[in-house]
Amino acid sequence: MVKSLLRRRPSPALIIAVIALFISLSGVSYGVATGFIDSREIKNNEVRSVDIRNNEVRTKDLRNNEVRGIDMRNSTIQSRDIAINAVRGEDVREDTLGKVPSALLADSATTATSAGSAESVGGVRMQRIAYQGAEGSEAQTIVNLGGLTITAQCLAGPQLRLVANTAADQPNSHLNWGTWTDGSTGNEIDFDPGENATITYAGEAFRSGTVTYAGSGGSIVTIEGLAIEHANGIRNSTDDCGVFAVASAG
Repeated sequence: MVKSLLRRRPSPALIIAVIALFISLSGVSYGVATGFIDSREIKNNEVRSVDIRNNEVRTKDLRNNEVRGIDMRNSTIQSRDIAINAVRGEDVREDTLGKVPSALLADSATTATSAGSAESVGGVRMQRIAYQGAEGSEAQTIVNLGGLTITAQCLAGPQLRLVANTAADQPNSHLNWGTWTDGSTGNEIDFDPGENATITYAGEAFRSGTVTYAGSGGSIVTIEGLAIEHANGIRNSTDDCGVFAVASAG
């Protein structure tokens, strides 16, 4: 009987295998029982999105720099998901951007000779005039819009002289200097190419108001602003003459 039992006693190898099996099973059983299973108990690539409860993954669960663009569903990221000032110019594809409203003016902007810039707003071209010159300086073109050209020159005296001309293709146009002149001096009811409509200021003159030009080609030019002859006193400088206005043509 004793010899029979000895013959049936398990071998050392079997004992070790049983112990190993017990340990491995007890680990899984413990994890199941306690609700805690770590990554060692999960085979690679076996966890699917359906295995994760909604809203359970937090930022602390994600390794830095591991989420890529291909991991995001299109149109799911909102402005509230992006930190303030976190998006840079290099992050934006330029051809997807619309035009900034104020930049629409740049499409038709040109440069007006020695006067500032000319821009188009709703089909109406606008030009800023900021002329100032010292006594004896050369004439400068300060307006070139809609067929009307005006030059300004600060003569000896000093005197401010403004000379208007109409374009060669706009005969029988009309020009009124308004309150920029005394009476009807310089006004042209039949303004033809080659004619000079001239007004001159002297003796500390200061004129403001609206100048109007109606071109025979259909253009209308208005100039709102002021003209000054003031010895050594234009805009805190030693200049003697100045014209500061905004011209528009449509």
